[in-house]
Order: sequence, then C-alpha cells, then structure tokens
Amino acid sequence: MQNSSVPEFIPHPLLWSGHAQTIAAAWLPTRSRVAGRTTRHAVDVSEGDRVVIHEDCPATWSPGDRVAVLVHGLCGSYASGYMVRTASKLMARGVRTFRMDLRGCGAGRNLAANPYHGGRSDDVGHVLTHVSQLCEGSPIAAAGFSLGGSLLLRLIGESSPLVPPQLIKAAAVNAPLDLKRCSLSLKHSAGGRYDRYLARLMFEQVRGTRLWRADVPLARRGSPPSRVTEFDDLYTAPVTGYRDALHYYEECSASPYVGQIEIPTLMIASRDDPLVPIGVYEDVDVSPAVNMVLSERGGHLGYITGRTTDPDRRWMDWRIVEWLTSPADIAVASRHLRAVG
Repeated sequence: MQNSSVPEFIPHPLLWSGHAQTIAAAWLPTRSRVAGRTTRHAVDVSEGDRVVIHEDCPATWSPGDRVAVLVHGLCGSYASGYMVRTASKLMARGVRTFRMDLRGCGAGRNLAANPYHGGRSDDVGHVLTHVSQLCEGSPIAAAGFSLGGSLLLRLIGESSPLVPPQLIKAAAVNAPLDLKRCSLSLKHSAGGRYDRYLARLMFEQVRGTRLWRADVPLARRGSPPSRVTEFDDLYTAPVTGYRDALHYYEECSASPYVGQIEIPTLMIASRDDPLVPIGVYEDVDVSPAVNMVLSERGGHLGYITGRTTDPDRRWMDWRIVEWLTSPADIAVASRHLRAVG
C-alpha cells in the first residue's frame, strides 16, 4: 500500500542501485551534530541489565511539547549517522529527543550481561515508560531503524503494558519483519558479502564485553562466524534460551504483530534493499493504522537523493521527521492526553 502523501524517492544519479545506496549511507561521513549538551540516563530493563538513553533538549522546549525516541539497528548505537542526523533535525523543530542504545551497545557496552536481539521489544517499552515519566504530559513519537524498527513494531503490535498512553505515533524504516527470511537471504545477496560483514560485526560487538560467554558453542570455535545464522546458532540462541537460530527467528519476528498495530505508524521499505527482501512486506498483514510506503529504490537505510525540495539529500530523515512532528496529529494527541490524564 503506497501512501500518496509521502513524496516519491528519486535516487542520486550516482547511487542508483540498492547496493550503492546501502554502502554510501553506511560509509559517507555524517556532518550533522546535535546542538547543545547531551544528557545520559541509565534505564533498568530485565535480568538486572541496564541500557542508556541520550537526551537532547532544545532550549525552547517546555513541558507538554513534543518528544521523540529513536532506536538504532543491528550493530549500531546512539552515535550511528542516521540517529545523529534525525535527532539533529528533530531538535531544530523543537522536539526533545532521546536516542536509545540497545543492550550492550554504545555507552551501555558494559551495563548488560545479556545481549539485545529481535525479541527484546520490552527493552524499548522500558525506555518509553522512562521517557514518559521524564516528560509527563508530553506526546511521544518513536522511530526505529532496521532491527530497531522491528522491535518498535513488535512492541506496539503486541499491545504491551509498557507502551505509555503518551505514545501517539511510530515509524519504522527497513525493518526485518521476518527474521528467518531476512537472515537466510543474506547468503545470496552480493555473494554473501553482507552476511560475512554483519556476522563479523556481531562477533566483535560481544567479544571482550560482559556479553561474552565462555560456555557457548561460539567460544569453542577457532574463528569468527561467517554467516549471521551461524552467529545466531552458536551465540544468540543458546545465550537467550532458544533451541537454535530458526527457533529464535520464529519466536522473535515482528511480522505476526504488524496487523494488530493501533497506533498511527509509518513503515518505509525499498524494493532494492539488499538486506531485507521486499517479499516480507508484500506478504505481511497490515493494520489500518499503518501507512506502508514501498519505494522502488533506496537500499537499506540509504535513500540519498539528487535534486530535492528537502533541505538536504537525506530523504529518509525528512520523511521520519515530518511524520513524527505533524501538527495535526499533535493536536489530536493533546486531546487524547487530556482524556487519559
């Protein structure tokens, strides 16, 4: 279902393919900086672990004004380029913004003994609850990127009690809704290069931290895994209580929950995403509350355009910012907050 209110993405002429968009987005330096002083908060989640959220508050912000929470993707952090750019743009619109580090990531690298994974939607819920207490009476919007998008969609679709009434909008970009299909497809994408690259990043992210376990199969190997499914078989599944990678994927995918979402939600995906097959979007049951935009191009978290009416070439950033800060929706949210308050 194409949302006609969202402008069409036209790729930069030098970045026409999904691979080019994906690689450029990952490696081009981010010039954006979040203005002002960033405040860190440690948030308790489950199993005695904590995560860190990074708060950026505009000088003009007042109680009752808009708030946004951003959730990064696989092997990312609060400092990932898309997180910094989006936070900077939201700040410029007067939005108090919180960037979440998933378990063991970013500033919370050694605050968790258990890893993040696709089923840890409650971690996002704990953060949203914490933010709602810090910003009582303010409407909250949330956006997740890649795996962070899946976590957010799963949370709001399963009607978790951790979703505060202040959460009035959500957005997800290139979310791997079906973990099994996405992970298994990696071996065929670009000759398995993405698979090897991500498996190495995942291995490096846990090695040498509190997340490392000497008693899991991965520790007994003489070399890092070469595939994401291998990493999940040898580390993620045994550490988090699943039989194997396939059991983990079946239990933790977001796709069964997308049809149950009641909060207005924007989902963006691209047909040339080399990491997330477009079929996972074409086959999913979508709630009437979801606006799903399937772009012909854009890659994975790429969406770098050429000529544009936006202030810069980052089409994805502006679609997220516009969705999260729509004035009409804020007016509706204000009435909703008064009703539940």
